[in-house]
Amino acid sequence: MTSGTQTSERGGPFKIERGSLPPEVDNPASFSRPPKLIDQLREALRSRHYSPRTEQTYCHWVKRYIFFHKVRHPGEMAEPEINGFLTYLAVKEKVSASTQNQALSALLFLYRHVLGREVGDLGEVIRARKPKRLPVVMTREEVKAVLANLSGDKGLMASLMYGAGLRLMECLRLRVQDIDCSRNEILVRDGKGAKDRITMLPASLKVPLQEHFKTVKAIHERDLADGWGRVLLPDALDRKYPNAPKDWRWQWVFPQENRWKNPKTGEEGRHHVDESLVQKSVRQAVTAAGLTKRASCHTFRHSFATHLLEGGYDIRTVQELLGHSDVKTTMIYTHVLNRGPSGVRSPMDGL
Repeated sequence: MTSGTQTSERGGPFKIERGSLPPEVDNPASFSRPPKLIDQLREALRSRHYSPRTEQTYCHWVKRYIFFHKVRHPGEMAEPEINGFLTYLAVKEKVSASTQNQALSALLFLYRHVLGREVGDLGEVIRARKPKRLPVVMTREEVKAVLANLSGDKGLMASLMYGAGLRLMECLRLRVQDIDCSRNEILVRDGKGAKDRITMLPASLKVPLQEHFKTVKAIHERDLADGWGRVLLPDALDRKYPNAPKDWRWQWVFPQENRWKNPKTGEEGRHHVDESLVQKSVRQAVTAAGLTKRASCHTFRHSFATHLLEGGYDIRTVQELLGHSDVKTTMIYTHVLNRGPSGVRSPMDGL
């Protein structure tokens, strides 16, 4: 708003200077441009502390829903349109049941928390069939062969995923203070479902981790000497504790090799290692080990649970270590307790 003379309630003139009002008031265009729907969705997700990955996924499905219906606003649509979109995903796209449920969750969140409407009966939605699949599990010898083809921090990450039952992102998001070598414990913060849990630290990894910490600390001290060394903290902890981002305790256990740089501010820092780099290394190690199984980073976690049950540990203990809310989720690993076909002698062998 330009500087100008206005009339007060008493009839006398008073002057409004540019910038004297809040930005949302000082800019008249802000009244005519309400936030976009996707921006409102992001704000609703962030205010409820949903993870960045969930935010990205929900926005993706809402955009697909809108474009599927020829760019109609969701406020103009209701249950029939949601039904049509979900049915299309199952029949034409042939998505899995979990993917269809993910899309439904995104749309339900949009209608409830952004548009302020409850979704009623969706009618005859064609549901994607949910197959009963067993997890891919490596034997102990196969795990050993894969780990033998990994070195450096990638080998240490894979060893932690197998030795502690960590998901890939749980491993990458570990901070120095989360590993307690004196108690042989690892604190997993904000795991799947925004839950914390404690799992074991393999004794065989204590010395390699301590050596790794020396290298990481040297990198952190060098960053501090260069005037940087700050990391992103969860929630608003950096405002509550301004010096915490530079604290050694809050640094990533597995920082990226090069510092990122903000081209606008010139600020530099380090994030944790990108997940794609670990996935690529594990994929190459599986190939080098000669495995025909479709093993991945998550296979280490499956193998961890299976080998614990084979070792005689009770399922409740395994459930706690994995962080499952329902023991039914852990029950899938009990297939190893039944020897199945491997415990039956083929009649061919008796000829």
